Amino acid sequence: MIVRTLDEITDTESDIKTPNWRSKRIILAKEGVGFSVHETTLYAGTVNDFWYANHIEAVFVFEGEGEIENKATGEVHQLKPGSLYLLNDHDKHQVRPKTDMRTVCVFNPPVTGREVHDENGVYPLVVEDDAEKTA
Repeated sequence: MIVRTLDEITDTESDIKTPNWRSKRIILAKEGVGFSVHETTLYAGTVNDFWYANHIEAVFVFEGEGEIENKATGEVHQLKPGSLYLLNDHDKHQVRPKTDMRTVCVFNPPVTGREVHDENGVYPLVVEDDAEKTA
């Protein structure tokens, strides 16, 4: 059993900070469970272009408001507490928070924590060595 708190992750190498967002990686590939879980805050007034070409992501909004645009169709959806979006087709998308927006994100395959978004907003597919997994 793994039990973690956000306080344990805050200001560690699993707490990734950028000008547009902050992501606390709670469960990563090294845990060997087939997915990763992150608590991510997207900052009000930012424009965030993402494309997870190598991952499926589900995002549950539990605080704040904003909108997401499907870049392929131009369709815009409003986001508020209780909203969930699933990028089940590796959708190119843009997230525009109106207020700070706190979310829980689940990735499959799991991220390792070493990924960095490229110029297209894509995370490369980085695979954990079985030897690096924790028990």
